[in-house]
Amino acid sequence: MWTANFFIAGSLTMILPFLSLYIETFGNFSNDYVQKWSGLVFGATFVTAFLFSPIWGRIGDKYGRKKVLIILGFGLSISVFLMGYVSSVFMLFILRLFMGLFAGFISMSQALIATQTPKHIAGKVLGTLQTGNVAGGLFGPLIGGMLADTVGFQYTFLLTSLTTAIAATLVVVGVKEISMNRDKQNEKTYSGKEVLNYIFTTPMLLMVMVISTIIQVANFSIQPLLALYVGELNGASHIALLSGIAFSATGLGNLLFTRQWGKLGDRIGYEKVMMVLLLLSALIYLPQAFITNIWQLVILRFILGTVVGGLIPCRTAYIRQVAPLSIQGEVLGYNASFRFFGNVIGPVMGGFLAGYVGISSVFFVTSSLFIISAILLHFAMQREAIPLREV
Repeated sequence: MWTANFFIAGSLTMILPFLSLYIETFGNFSNDYVQKWSGLVFGATFVTAFLFSPIWGRIGDKYGRKKVLIILGFGLSISVFLMGYVSSVFMLFILRLFMGLFAGFISMSQALIATQTPKHIAGKVLGTLQTGNVAGGLFGPLIGGMLADTVGFQYTFLLTSLTTAIAATLVVVGVKEISMNRDKQNEKTYSGKEVLNYIFTTPMLLMVMVISTIIQVANFSIQPLLALYVGELNGASHIALLSGIAFSATGLGNLLFTRQWGKLGDRIGYEKVMMVLLLLSALIYLPQAFITNIWQLVILRFILGTVVGGLIPCRTAYIRQVAPLSIQGEVLGYNASFRFFGNVIGPVMGGFLAGYVGISSVFFVTSSLFIISAILLHFAMQREAIPLREV
């Protein structure tokens, strides 16, 4: 599963550094136009992902998560393949919407591993799995930037599609889903309405999901604009490659520290670790608005990566602790929906902020959002300490 996640994350991040540059090839557009459409195209995938993640989660709970992973993997491959042949921004936008149907591969893999991992080591195991995503995210942007500069955008999409298909094939031949020993006769069965009611009547769980949205808004507000920001800092030469390096710097920081944050959460509590990570992320995002050269950006994004990478395993491990086993896939699907909702808002917000105020303003807003997340988490922790539910 680690290897499959490595290929999926690497494949998908291969196209992120040059998405705004790809839009520029469709016509002679103004900078404002490109910035706004970069946000819309980037966020389109997450609209459909937001709607379908709980559905895939429920299907995975009922029929098995491996089957769902196979469908998602090959669906992603087909979507990326077709993107290499579009001829307009609108066609690219439609395909990004279609891609969102299958965008829950990594979230589903986390659900698969989480439900088969003992609670007391969930943070460490999920942190280890996260290093697969991170390692892929580390090499993907760098390779994608190099390919875009050397062989062009179309061949980069084709190679990305092939790599994604390989990841799905690895799941087919290399992953075995172990049936958990559960007393199904006495086990409570939850309807879709009851799952939603469970989430909304468990305040700390709901707050973790709301924070997931805010974090994704913060993260994704700048990502589709990073290539344009690199261009402002470094001029027109090797933008795709340098954007890939900036993306990869964050991934390298993630790779080195993600597992350690998960282990720390196992020991002292995932909520406490998330609080620290949110405050540190706010502190590190702010100076990115004031940099004057590309290498300052690379260094700051590496430092950011050492911090922000721990948020995903800690959130997932917390849900593993409190959600009944029979609905964990669906609950994690709703958490993915909250995240994807943030992924929708973030790029659109970032695109419009950059278009009307300037790219630097996005870093100010992002830093503020992390602070807001930390405040919300603090109040939720003060309001209610939820006892762990044995399942």
